[in-house]
Amino acid sequence: MPDRTNTLLEEKATGVLVGSAVGDAIGGAVEGWTPEAIQERHGGWVTGIVGPWYDEWRTARPIAPYHKGDGHITDDTLMTHALVEVYDERRAHLDAYAIADVLVPKMMIGRRWVPELETDALLLHRVFLAEKWLVTRLHYGHVDPREAGVGNIVNCGAAMYMAPVGIANAGDPDGAYAEAIDVAGAHQSSYGREAAGVFAAAVAAAMTPGATAASAVEAGLALAKDGTRRAVEAVVAAADGITDWEQAIPVLRKAIEPYDLIGPDYRDQSLDARRPSRTKSIEELPVALGFVLVSEGDVRRAVLGGTNYGRDADSIASMAGAITGALNGLDGVPADWAADIAEASKTNLELPGRVMASVAEDIRAADAERWARRTAALDALV
Repeated sequence: MPDRTNTLLEEKATGVLVGSAVGDAIGGAVEGWTPEAIQERHGGWVTGIVGPWYDEWRTARPIAPYHKGDGHITDDTLMTHALVEVYDERRAHLDAYAIADVLVPKMMIGRRWVPELETDALLLHRVFLAEKWLVTRLHYGHVDPREAGVGNIVNCGAAMYMAPVGIANAGDPDGAYAEAIDVAGAHQSSYGREAAGVFAAAVAAAMTPGATAASAVEAGLALAKDGTRRAVEAVVAAADGITDWEQAIPVLRKAIEPYDLIGPDYRDQSLDARRPSRTKSIEELPVALGFVLVSEGDVRRAVLGGTNYGRDADSIASMAGAITGALNGLDGVPADWAADIAEASKTNLELPGRVMASVAEDIRAADAERWARRTAALDALV
């Protein structure tokens, strides 16, 4: 294990990405199921790392033969770490072209350890079809990167790996929102793209010294548009006064339901599921923000709420873990979870956060130079 962090920026950046990975790994074991089914399968609420849903995980679902559970990170974290690598190469703000020029080749070339496959593999071979879209459209289709997300199913695919954008724009939710909207344009459209911007903004706000769960969520809400804004407003209102994540689960589900196109049965989705809309929202982000509030910014409670909520539990718990990880720093992430998940996944969970802290410093220096040039130009004009 590397030396612990020694600056607040590093502490918070590693908190974001370790918190995100922890939520992903714990929530991944119960992805797709209802709270009732989760309790029946595990003899009560999930309170930490659990095994796979099916003992014969290799053959239980042939279309998705992944070893979820047992502390394995999923595609949410793999994509997040890949985006960190893009930032590390560019050491600058990113846009949709960076996704086409740098991220897509990383998905296609160079094998990496994939815990759920228990082997080195191409990132492309693990990601869901909505992420394979990046390769289809940008590499094979030669589509304008800024428009490549149009036509993809609208889901949380882009939002799930936008935490690094929040770190790169630490303390600047508006900048994080704008950058994530640009970056996510290569992947998603409509409310899927919007969720990416709002999530990045909440992370950037949570990186601010003295930030609270309420201030981080408010920063995201202030920038949210259309159905995403209404969905977050509804969840925030529903979460008011609740501090028990168990109690919050049915309350948050009821609040998000009018904006959720999936429908009550997550495995038998409605006819208009995943289609663009001005009035709807992905489920994962507003619910994650709800658990940030219910947990009062506590990583463990936020992750357990997102996990036991079920449905797309890994993404909900991962987003909630990222924001609460930013609020508390690495010391706020349960050390036993982090150590066990790092070992089980054979992945250094802290290194990406350290890299992003360094990238954020480089970006700040470049931004300062740019603003100095602009200030000088405006001074000469007035």
